[in-house]
Amino acid sequence: MDQSQVIKESLRDELSQFDVYLRKALQSDNKRISDIVAHAFKVDGKRIRPMLVFMVAKACGSVTPATYHAAVTVELLHTATLMHDDVVDEAAVRRGQPSANAVFDNKRTVLAGDYVLSSALVESVKTGNLEIIGIISELGKNLAEGELNQYSIANEIIIDEEEYFRVIDKKTASLLYVCAKIGAITVGADRHTIEEFGKAGRILGIAFQIRDDIFDYYKADIGKPTGNDIREGKITLPLIYALKNAPKEISDEMMNIIHSSDFSPQHIETLLNFAKENGGIQYAQETIEKLLEDAGQIIKNVSINSEYRILLELLLMYLRNRAF
Repeated sequence: MDQSQVIKESLRDELSQFDVYLRKALQSDNKRISDIVAHAFKVDGKRIRPMLVFMVAKACGSVTPATYHAAVTVELLHTATLMHDDVVDEAAVRRGQPSANAVFDNKRTVLAGDYVLSSALVESVKTGNLEIIGIISELGKNLAEGELNQYSIANEIIIDEEEYFRVIDKKTASLLYVCAKIGAITVGADRHTIEEFGKAGRILGIAFQIRDDIFDYYKADIGKPTGNDIREGKITLPLIYALKNAPKEISDEMMNIIHSSDFSPQHIETLLNFAKENGGIQYAQETIEKLLEDAGQIIKNVSINSEYRILLELLLMYLRNRAF
C-alpha cells in the first residue's frame, strides 16, 4: 500500500461523506447537463485536493459541514477549469478516458463547465464564511490568469524559468494553497496556523506540478501521451534547464525545432532525450526535494495534532515518490 492509500484509508469516512456532498452539489434534472457533468466526474483522480483539506482540518480541530462544502467547492472549481482547459488545448484525453469535449463537443463542454463553476460558487456560500468565499473568488481569477499566461507563453515561445514558476503558481500552487488554508479556516484555527498552512500548500502545489511535468518525459500511462506538453508548445522545467545549460550549438538546434513548431514524434523524442541528457530531470527533481524540505519544516513547526502531522509528512513522501 503506497502513501496515498494509507492517507485515503485514514480519511475514509471523510472522503465517503465528501462524495455525498459532491453528488448533491452536482444534481441536475436536466439530462443535457447531467450527462456531460457525470462524464467529467467519471474518474475520481487522486483526490489530493479534498485529502489536503481534510488532513489540515483534522490536524487543527474537527471537521465541520463547512469543511465539506469548502472541499467540494475546490473540487468543482478545479474540474470546471479542466473542462475549459481541454477545450482550449484541444485535448482528446483526460485522466485516461476521452475528454468531455471529445465526447460532447466544445460548445456543450464549455457551457457544462460554466454550470460546474456556478455550482462551486453556490457551495462556497454554504460554508457561511465570507473569507472562504473571497479566497475561492480569488482562486478562480488566478486559475484563469495562469491558463491565459500559459497559452500566451506557448504561442510567444517564451522560455524562461521565472515565467514557468509564475504559471504553475497561479494554476496548481494556488489550488493547494487554498485547500490547506480553507481546511484550517473551517475548524477555527488561529491566524498564524492558517497562514503557515497556506504557505505549505503553495509549496506542495509547485512540487506537485513539477513532478507531473517530469512524468511527461517518461510515462505513457498516466492519462496523457508522453511528450504531450511539448506537442502543445508547453516548455516545462526539465527542458527549460537543459536549454539554458547545454552547449550552445546543441541548444540552438533544439530551439530551431521549438520555433518551427514541428512537433513530429521524432522531434518530440529528440527534445525529450535532450532534456534528460542535459540534466533537466535531475534539476527538476532536486527542485522538488528542496521545496518539500521547506514544506516539511513548516509542518514540523506549526502547532497541530501529532497524528495528522505524521499524515502530512506522509503526503510529502507521496509527492516526492509518486509514480503517476
